[in-house]
Amino acid sequence: MTQHDNGISLTHGRLLHRLNNRVRFVSPLLAKDPERCYILEILLKKRPGVTEVRSVPSIGCVVVRFDPQKLPASQLLTALDLMLGNLGRRGKAAAQAAAVGEIDPSQPEQELHLSIEGMACASCALLIEMLLRRDPRVSLAEVNFETESAVVKGRLDQRIAAAIVEKAGYKAHSFDNLAQRQMLIANEKRSLRDARNRMVLAAALSLPVMAIGMAAPASRFWHWAQHLLALPVVFWAGKPFFAKAAVLAREGAANMDSLIAMGVGSAYGYSLYSLKAGSRGLYFDSATGILSFALVGRYLEEKTKGKAHAAIRKLVDLQPQHATLLRDGQELVVGLDEVVVGDILLVRPGEKIPTDGVVLEGLSTVDESMVTGESPPVVKKTGDKLVGGGINANGVLKMQVTAVGTDTVLANIIRMVDQAQSAKLPIQKTVDRISALFVPPVMAVAAVTLGGWLLAGAGFGFAFTNAIAVLLIACPCSLGLATPMATMVGTGRAAKNGVYIRNGSSLETASQLDYIVFDKTGTITEGKPEVTDLLLASGQDEMRVLALSATVEEDSEHFLARAIVAYAKTRGVKPGRIGGFETIPGCGIKATVDGSQVLVGNADWLRSLGIRFKTLEKKALQFSAQGKTPVLVAVDGKAAGLFAIADQPRRHAAAAIRRLRRLGVEPLMATGDTEASGRYIAAQVGIDTVFAEAKPERKLAIVRELQEKGGRVGMIGDGINDAPALAAADVSFAIGTGTDVAIETADLTLVSGDIAKVAEVMELSAATLRIIKQNLFWALGYNSVAIPVAALGKLNPMIASGAMAISSISVVLNSLRLQR
Repeated sequence: MTQHDNGISLTHGRLLHRLNNRVRFVSPLLAKDPERCYILEILLKKRPGVTEVRSVPSIGCVVVRFDPQKLPASQLLTALDLMLGNLGRRGKAAAQAAAVGEIDPSQPEQELHLSIEGMACASCALLIEMLLRRDPRVSLAEVNFETESAVVKGRLDQRIAAAIVEKAGYKAHSFDNLAQRQMLIANEKRSLRDARNRMVLAAALSLPVMAIGMAAPASRFWHWAQHLLALPVVFWAGKPFFAKAAVLAREGAANMDSLIAMGVGSAYGYSLYSLKAGSRGLYFDSATGILSFALVGRYLEEKTKGKAHAAIRKLVDLQPQHATLLRDGQELVVGLDEVVVGDILLVRPGEKIPTDGVVLEGLSTVDESMVTGESPPVVKKTGDKLVGGGINANGVLKMQVTAVGTDTVLANIIRMVDQAQSAKLPIQKTVDRISALFVPPVMAVAAVTLGGWLLAGAGFGFAFTNAIAVLLIACPCSLGLATPMATMVGTGRAAKNGVYIRNGSSLETASQLDYIVFDKTGTITEGKPEVTDLLLASGQDEMRVLALSATVEEDSEHFLARAIVAYAKTRGVKPGRIGGFETIPGCGIKATVDGSQVLVGNADWLRSLGIRFKTLEKKALQFSAQGKTPVLVAVDGKAAGLFAIADQPRRHAAAAIRRLRRLGVEPLMATGDTEASGRYIAAQVGIDTVFAEAKPERKLAIVRELQEKGGRVGMIGDGINDAPALAAADVSFAIGTGTDVAIETADLTLVSGDIAKVAEVMELSAATLRIIKQNLFWALGYNSVAIPVAALGKLNPMIASGAMAISSISVVLNSLRLQR
């Protein structure tokens, strides 16, 4: 470190700003590896005198607030330089270990959320749970393989929990903010690409290896060629299996990776020994064949898990990366992670609302439909609340930040989707538990087979061959394919019928649903408001009122305006010439058309202008009670007409509800609209129970309450506000014309929006579940019979490998029956 007149500079970074109680610096070391930012936060927060630490990993920037009385600036900077130097020299693992040693055991219990990278099957999740629960500071640990997430409760820091996970050979990342989530999304893409590359290489080289093995040539040239082709398959494509098995072995644990690694390693090792010895006991084809099957399964798993996280990706994309900060009269564009509660932000037309806050100055309309699910833009004026993720339409807003990071409405919705997805328990979890318990006994049987034959006087080659046969015959390819194959074929069949199924868990329970909760707008209804009634004031001409109204509304993007223009076009009305045009947010539109002053808007606005509607006003109240939206028209200061606009039920909605009732399913409606609007639509389609003005958390609570009663719950929706409830439901359906987040969150998507397809899915679900159970029975029965046969020396490894392949093929063929 060096002294300067203006302060102290850092050897391992650059000091950007320094006040009496605040230091801001940037380090290339942190920018190269964002994880070091989080580790540095841990170490700094434990230092007496430090009151707050914030980091921006993407640029390697850290801001530290401190108490100068307890910690002078010079001491803080010296400590910072030492910490940065340690991070650079010792690396992340050593720094994490140091952080673990400094944890205060008296800190309050907290709930931590982690993303786990590197899990290969459910037994990995069970292993991580076991390691976390061994720590005395952990009171609860739940790891979900399907969503690659973990929930940990205890008296430990989030980074320390991650260090425990990483000790077992997995990678753990925190879910503290959206920037970290974006980093995880990039990691997912890399994992999927890596899995695909390994699968392709293994499949491409395994085919010639198997062909040479089947031809059984006597030439040593072909034996060595077979070995050379098998080398990259075993040592590159199969590297993750061996690496994970080695880590687990050090921890005294084992899973499916261990079994595959032992089977492949034994087959390859024995084959290499035979090749050098000049004998014909070569099983390179068995080694590469097992890896190819396993890698295909891993790739499909990675792809499925990526779809499970797609909803989170869509939600994360709603929040912008930067905000315009107003400070000392200057406009500064800063990263969102640098924004704190109390900051003043500027939001221009067309920009997204950066985070939650309140309007200080300005008037505008904001589209919050992506978050709330309600399509009408909301007028925002001084004092009104703003929700991060909404889009500012036409005015400039100055806002004060009231919440950032995990405290925002959007982050709360993301958290609800996370937790709801992690709570799902598909049949595959049971299969993976069986597989995890299956591995140690198989390894024991193989060891007993080797020892038993040696004690019986058999030669080492014969005994070793039988032990390899046990490992190969037990490789659970058919068990691993039992559920995925059936679900793949079932989802393909559903796709032909216009239903997109994202995961197999929906097929486990869709045929056993007790309740289905429907959203209203865009789900039961078309989501396209239409004019249902047009009433005229005394002495008014219908075509003239239509022409004037359509002319005024033609250039407006409001959903009510579009409905009026569309209605006029169906009547053959042509818009006139418009003069002055003014939009009054939250009220209506004022314009001059062909020399007449025309007002189109709500009753309160027109009443405030002194216009009286007499009988039309009573009709407007009646329309409102029916769930319709009244729009009044005045021409030259006098009442002219009344439009009633409503969203109509889908054509086959009533028939779909009746069909579901015949299947024993009780339909309910949960809508964000008013009680009158909800009950009006529900009565038309035959739904008795309606929950009105239901926000996202209320819809989620409705699903939870029905589940607590012991029922299996389905949810059908089309908006972001439905996402938490969709994720929590036992089976969730999204309308294909809905928002991307709803579609990505749901288990199934009704492409055409026809809710009658739900009953078809329930029937397909029953057939698929029946096939899955048949596959599992065969796979488990096959292993139960084949393992003893191999142990008794009745199967050589080549036959065992072939039998294993036949078992897998039988599961595939049985699953293909669903196509019929």
